[in-house]
Amino acid sequence: MKLIRATKQAVKFAVHNYHYSKFASPRCYDYPIAVFNDKDEFCGVICYGRGAHASMGKPYNLFSGQYLELMRVALNGKQESTSKAISLSIKMIKKNCPSVKLLISFADKRQGHTGVIYQATNWFFHKDIKTVGKEYYYKNKWTSGNFGKKIDKSILNKRDAGGRLKYIYPLKKEMVSLCKELSKPYPKNA
Repeated sequence: MKLIRATKQAVKFAVHNYHYSKFASPRCYDYPIAVFNDKDEFCGVICYGRGAHASMGKPYNLFSGQYLELMRVALNGKQESTSKAISLSIKMIKKNCPSVKLLISFADKRQGHTGVIYQATNWFFHKDIKTVGKEYYYKNKWTSGNFGKKIDKSILNKRDAGGRLKYIYPLKKEMVSLCKELSKPYPKNA
Protein backbone atom coordinates (compact mmCIF):
# COMPACT_ATOMS: atom_id res chain seq x y z
CA MET A 1 0.00 0.00 0.00
CA LYS A 2 1.24 3.51 -0.84
CA LEU A 3 0.04 6.81 0.62
CA ILE A 4 0.83 10.27 -0.77
CA ARG A 5 -0.65 13.76 -0.42
CA ALA A 6 -3.93 13.89 -2.32
CA THR A 7 -4.94 16.47 -4.89
CA LYS A 8 -8.11 18.51 -4.59
CA GLN A 9 -9.58 16.56 -7.51
CA ALA A 10 -8.83 13.21 -5.79
CA VAL A 11 -10.58 14.40 -2.62
CA LYS A 12 -13.66 15.58 -4.53
CA PHE A 13 -13.87 12.34 -6.50
CA ALA A 14 -13.33 9.99 -3.53
CA VAL A 15 -15.66 11.77 -1.12
CA HIS A 16 -18.41 12.06 -3.73
CA ASN A 17 -18.09 8.40 -4.77
CA TYR A 18 -16.97 6.55 -1.63
CA HIS A 19 -18.26 8.47 1.42
CA TYR A 20 -21.86 8.42 2.63
CA SER A 21 -21.95 12.21 3.11
CA LYS A 22 -20.96 12.97 -0.51
CA PHE A 23 -19.59 16.23 0.93
CA ALA A 24 -16.02 17.45 1.45
CA SER A 25 -15.93 20.44 3.76
CA PRO A 26 -13.21 23.02 3.01
CA ARG A 27 -11.14 21.63 5.91
CA CYS A 28 -10.96 18.22 4.21
CA TYR A 29 -8.34 19.84 1.96
CA ASP A 30 -6.00 20.83 4.84
CA TYR A 31 -4.11 17.53 4.84
CA PRO A 32 -5.67 14.97 2.48
CA ILE A 33 -3.91 11.67 1.85
CA ALA A 34 -4.45 9.48 -1.23
CA VAL A 35 -4.35 5.71 -0.80
CA PHE A 36 -3.11 3.32 -3.50
CA ASN A 37 -3.03 -0.47 -3.31
CA ASP A 38 -0.12 -2.72 -4.31
CA LYS A 39 -1.37 -2.71 -7.92
CA ASP A 40 -1.03 1.11 -7.86
CA GLU A 41 -4.83 1.51 -8.12
CA PHE A 42 -6.37 4.58 -6.50
CA CYS A 43 -8.41 3.45 -3.49
CA GLY A 44 -9.60 6.81 -2.16
CA VAL A 45 -8.59 9.37 0.44
CA ILE A 46 -8.19 9.92 4.16
CA CYS A 47 -8.69 13.59 5.00
CA TYR A 48 -7.36 15.41 8.03
CA GLY A 49 -8.25 19.01 8.79
CA ARG A 50 -8.14 21.76 11.37
CA GLY A 51 -11.47 20.66 12.77
CA ALA A 52 -15.02 21.90 12.76
CA HIS A 53 -14.44 24.73 15.24
CA ALA A 54 -11.52 26.59 16.79
CA SER A 55 -12.26 25.42 20.34
CA MET A 56 -12.02 21.72 19.46
CA GLY A 57 -8.64 21.40 21.21
CA LYS A 58 -9.72 23.23 24.37
CA PRO A 59 -10.63 20.08 26.40
CA TYR A 60 -7.05 18.88 25.84
CA ASN A 61 -5.36 22.25 26.47
CA LEU A 62 -4.37 22.43 22.80
CA PHE A 63 -4.49 25.31 20.35
CA SER A 64 -5.13 25.33 16.61
CA GLY A 65 -2.19 23.64 14.90
CA GLN A 66 -1.66 21.23 17.80
CA TYR A 67 -4.52 18.91 16.80
CA LEU A 68 -6.13 17.66 13.62
CA GLU A 69 -9.49 16.07 12.98
CA LEU A 70 -9.70 12.94 10.87
CA MET A 71 -12.60 14.22 8.80
CA ARG A 72 -13.20 11.66 6.05
CA VAL A 73 -12.25 8.08 5.31
CA ALA A 74 -13.44 7.72 1.71
CA LEU A 75 -12.09 4.41 0.42
CA ASN A 76 -13.46 2.05 -2.24
CA GLY A 77 -12.47 -1.24 -0.60
CA LYS A 78 -9.64 -2.07 -3.04
CA GLN A 79 -7.02 -1.28 -0.38
CA GLU A 80 -5.40 -4.09 1.56
CA SER A 81 -7.07 -3.00 4.81
CA THR A 82 -8.79 0.16 6.03
CA SER A 83 -7.11 -0.04 9.42
CA LYS A 84 -3.68 -0.38 7.77
CA ALA A 85 -4.42 2.67 5.58
CA ILE A 86 -5.39 4.69 8.66
CA SER A 87 -2.28 3.52 10.54
CA LEU A 88 -0.04 4.56 7.65
CA SER A 89 -1.82 7.92 7.39
CA ILE A 90 -1.18 8.53 11.10
CA LYS A 91 2.54 7.84 10.52
CA MET A 92 2.50 10.45 7.71
CA ILE A 93 0.90 13.02 10.02
CA LYS A 94 3.49 12.30 12.75
CA LYS A 95 6.34 12.75 10.28
CA ASN A 96 5.05 15.76 8.34
CA CYS A 97 3.13 17.69 11.01
CA PRO A 98 5.48 17.80 14.03
CA SER A 99 3.41 20.38 15.94
CA VAL A 100 0.32 18.10 15.96
CA LYS A 101 -0.04 16.39 19.33
CA LEU A 102 -3.50 14.83 19.04
CA LEU A 103 -5.91 13.47 16.44
CA ILE A 104 -9.66 13.73 16.98
CA SER A 105 -12.41 11.97 15.06
CA PHE A 106 -16.09 11.18 15.25
CA ALA A 107 -18.23 8.16 14.37
CA ASP A 108 -21.70 9.08 13.11
CA LYS A 109 -24.30 7.18 15.12
CA ARG A 110 -26.99 8.14 12.61
CA GLN A 111 -25.16 5.96 10.09
CA GLY A 112 -24.95 3.10 12.59
CA HIS A 113 -21.22 3.68 13.08
CA THR A 114 -19.59 2.81 16.40
CA GLY A 115 -16.02 3.62 15.41
CA VAL A 116 -14.86 0.12 14.54
CA ILE A 117 -12.00 1.53 12.43
CA TYR A 118 -10.84 3.68 15.36
CA GLN A 119 -11.05 0.73 17.73
CA ALA A 120 -9.03 -1.40 15.28
CA THR A 121 -6.29 1.24 15.19
CA ASN A 122 -6.17 1.76 18.99
CA TRP A 123 -7.78 5.17 19.31
CA PHE A 124 -9.20 6.07 22.72
CA PHE A 125 -12.98 6.41 22.98
CA HIS A 126 -13.62 9.74 24.68
CA LYS A 127 -17.35 10.40 24.75
CA ASP A 128 -20.82 9.85 23.39
CA ILE A 129 -22.12 13.18 22.14
CA LYS A 130 -25.88 13.51 22.17
CA THR A 131 -27.08 15.91 19.51
CA VAL A 132 -30.37 17.72 19.98
CA GLY A 133 -32.56 19.47 17.46
CA LYS A 134 -33.50 18.71 13.89
CA GLU A 135 -31.66 18.18 10.62
CA TYR A 136 -33.15 19.17 7.26
CA TYR A 137 -32.64 17.64 3.84
CA TYR A 138 -31.50 20.50 1.63
CA LYS A 139 -29.52 20.42 -1.62
CA ASN A 140 -29.11 16.62 -1.49
CA LYS A 141 -27.67 16.46 2.05
CA TRP A 142 -28.73 16.57 5.67
CA THR A 143 -27.85 19.84 7.43
CA SER A 144 -28.56 21.48 10.78
CA GLY A 145 -30.54 24.22 9.07
CA ASN A 146 -27.98 27.01 8.77
CA PHE A 147 -28.92 27.78 5.18
CA GLY A 148 -27.75 31.38 5.05
CA LYS A 149 -31.02 32.33 3.33
CA LYS A 150 -34.62 32.52 4.43
CA ILE A 151 -36.08 29.14 3.59
CA ASP A 152 -39.35 27.72 4.81
CA LYS A 153 -38.12 24.69 6.75
CA SER A 154 -41.64 23.27 6.93
CA ILE A 155 -41.43 22.21 3.27
CA LEU A 156 -38.20 20.25 3.80
CA ASN A 157 -37.86 16.66 5.00
CA LYS A 158 -36.60 16.62 8.58
CA ARG A 159 -35.34 14.16 11.16
CA ASP A 160 -34.05 14.20 14.71
CA ALA A 161 -30.36 15.08 14.79
CA GLY A 162 -28.19 12.06 15.44
CA GLY A 163 -25.32 11.77 17.82
CA ARG A 164 -21.61 11.19 17.44
CA LEU A 165 -18.98 9.13 19.19
CA LYS A 166 -15.73 11.00 19.81
CA TYR A 167 -12.35 9.28 19.54
CA ILE A 168 -8.89 10.68 20.27
CA TYR A 169 -5.40 9.49 19.30
CA PRO A 170 -2.20 10.84 20.92
CA LEU A 171 0.72 11.61 18.64
CA LYS A 172 3.03 12.81 21.40
CA LYS A 173 4.01 10.91 24.55
CA GLU A 174 2.83 13.75 26.79
CA MET A 175 -0.74 13.24 25.50
CA VAL A 176 -0.97 9.50 26.30
CA SER A 177 -1.79 9.85 30.01
CA LEU A 178 -4.49 12.45 29.28
CA CYS A 179 -6.05 10.20 26.64
CA LYS A 180 -6.03 7.26 29.05
CA GLU A 181 -7.58 9.40 31.77
CA LEU A 182 -10.40 10.56 29.46
CA SER A 183 -11.05 7.18 27.85
CA LYS A 184 -14.13 5.07 28.32
CA PRO A 185 -14.88 1.48 27.23
CA TYR A 186 -15.44 1.10 23.50
CA PRO A 187 -19.06 1.23 22.36
CA LYS A 188 -20.32 -2.03 20.91
CA ASN A 189 -22.13 -2.64 17.64
CA ALA A 190 -25.88 -2.88 18.08
